[in-house]
Amino acid sequence: MSQYYFPIFLVFLLELFRLSQSHPFVFTASSGQRKAQVEWHQPDDDWNIQTVPRSVHPLLENQHNTHRLPPTSYHVIDSENHDDKVLKRLMEIKENATARTLFSYNKEESHLPPLLTKTIKYFNLQQVAFELETSVMSQVSCTACKAGAGLLQHYIRTGKSKEEIIKTIYQYCVNLKIQSPRVCEGVSQLFGVEVIYVLKRVTIGPDEICSFIIGDACEDIYNPYHEWEVDFPPVPKPEIREVPLPQEGAPVFKVLHLSDTHFDPYYAEGSNADCNEPLCCRLTNGRPTTPNGAAGKWGDYRKCDTPQRTVDHMLSHIAETHSDIDFIIWTGDLPPHDVWNQTKEENLKVLKETVKQMSEKFPGIPIFPALGNHESAPVNSFPPPYVQQVDSSISWLYDELDIQWRRWLPASVSHTVRRGAFYSVLVRPGYRIISMNMNYCNNKNWWLLLNSTDPATELSWFIYELQSAEFANEKVHVIGHIPPGHSDCLKVWSRNYYKIVSRYENTIVAQFFGHTHFDEFEVFYDPHDLSRATSIAYIGPSVTPYYDLNPGYRIYYIDGDHDHTTRLVVDHESWIMNLKEANLYDYPIWYKLYSTRAAYTMRSLRPVDWDILINNMTDNKELFDLYYKHYWKNSPVRPECDFECRKRILCDAKSGRSHDRKYFCEGVEAKIDENNKGWKDWLLSSISSSLSYALSGLTRIFWRKR
Repeated sequence: MSQYYFPIFLVFLLELFRLSQSHPFVFTASSGQRKAQVEWHQPDDDWNIQTVPRSVHPLLENQHNTHRLPPTSYHVIDSENHDDKVLKRLMEIKENATARTLFSYNKEESHLPPLLTKTIKYFNLQQVAFELETSVMSQVSCTACKAGAGLLQHYIRTGKSKEEIIKTIYQYCVNLKIQSPRVCEGVSQLFGVEVIYVLKRVTIGPDEICSFIIGDACEDIYNPYHEWEVDFPPVPKPEIREVPLPQEGAPVFKVLHLSDTHFDPYYAEGSNADCNEPLCCRLTNGRPTTPNGAAGKWGDYRKCDTPQRTVDHMLSHIAETHSDIDFIIWTGDLPPHDVWNQTKEENLKVLKETVKQMSEKFPGIPIFPALGNHESAPVNSFPPPYVQQVDSSISWLYDELDIQWRRWLPASVSHTVRRGAFYSVLVRPGYRIISMNMNYCNNKNWWLLLNSTDPATELSWFIYELQSAEFANEKVHVIGHIPPGHSDCLKVWSRNYYKIVSRYENTIVAQFFGHTHFDEFEVFYDPHDLSRATSIAYIGPSVTPYYDLNPGYRIYYIDGDHDHTTRLVVDHESWIMNLKEANLYDYPIWYKLYSTRAAYTMRSLRPVDWDILINNMTDNKELFDLYYKHYWKNSPVRPECDFECRKRILCDAKSGRSHDRKYFCEGVEAKIDENNKGWKDWLLSSISSSLSYALSGLTRIFWRKR
């Protein structure tokens, strides 16, 4: 959720592209003007996976807590629970009260001057900005990408210095009023240097670059520099075993999942929440122009991150309400969305403060973290280990992660954390957690354009860990930040990851990710038989309300220690805070929005059960509407979901492999289109009947029946 600097680059480059149509650039230059392409070779990497220490001693002590599973009958509000009683009372108070965050909500409003708005619409730049921000790409963004990459490469070839290019980007950003001058300056400085450095060293053109970055929306151009396959050991895949139902009444682990905190240390109650920058609700955004434009005390549905008091209140609530949790999975994204204004020092400060707070709130409870894409500065910048220049190396972050995470993790993981921010830990006998650094699949990570072949050797290490786990008869949970099926994940990386999950389907029993901020999931299938679901990835809701969302977190109940344990997720609950009511009454309440088995009447949470749920939601709109409400964490400002929206969300659920929607989604989309066609036929029939009645002089009867 951090593509907010890209529109600035694209606006600048598209404007140059427009000018080039009237005054064509000369793409050849004299020998005195042209700079030679930088000769770049990837340094050798002698890292040996087999010599890396492994975690072989269980980190979690014997289970002492006993847990009651959620009821399997559908239940929304427990009248015996004090918090639920208060919530119910607040819900009964009149709805038309006025207070902060009860603003007039209109997504069509624009803060830009009319002339600029027309200009941007003319170039379709609003669509480009929307697609980049939501990671739902189309041909519009593809065209913009190709124009931009081509012009940047032209400027580099014709001898313009990086200072000249960055200055030009800044000037266009300011003159077109795309962002405020300070955002323009920060973006051009932070990201210009990195992008120019990489583009100087790549030997591919705009078509290949944009196909690599955007994926299936920008053609599928073969690129030998970014085509690679992982190697598997010469060990036959074990016989596929049907996943059994978890044993009823068996012990379970209770696990907290936190993701995408995006804590904003500069959030200011009453500041302008409706600003013209990527992140608002700060004193630097000035005063609101209307009472409804003021930032709420506990957060805001607009482009604002999480206040300190909300993080404190949530963690205190969790520590009190869920005092029996056995461990925590924490899937990254700690800093706020002010991506134009971040420094390494500031991001490290947020990391240290958040780790300290988690340690104090949950003393003695193991925490298994994964790295988000916002932890670096600039955002999304994660050079592989071969980039060792002082000003570009990522060691400043990975070394500190090792220090901070060491309070929860064994010393044996230090080597892989410092190399690539990934690790493997034995939690209990026969049960392992593997934390992946998903930034090496991030298509906004420009460093991967140099060479995307298994960055940091992470997937090779992943296979080694899984093969070792298979030999030891261990079950594995995988945690990470960016879901592998999300469009932000590179196609080639995602394809290889999907193969690994398929090969080790008997070993990997669950996956956990964040990044999207929504409450959702992804199902994995046998690549050769899409009727057979093989794995499930849970995508946890964000703590931040950014944007249009309620803050939330997840609780999982995982099959615990007993002779026939599956280590499957037996059930899970999503908890939220209603931000509108918290600001209205200054009384924040965290409550259980739903428990999964009860809400969707699921027999269990095996991959096959999630596949059945997708099929049921395809046929049953009421069931989908319930899922859609949970997907948005019951946000009162969530948009309507039409047929295209429904197809997209259900397709996301079927796509554990990115940029391959045609392969996975054809059946779901055809079904929904058929239902849509039937609805249109019904509507046309109704109109025809109405006209017939009117022409027959039965208008009065018609209206009575309506």
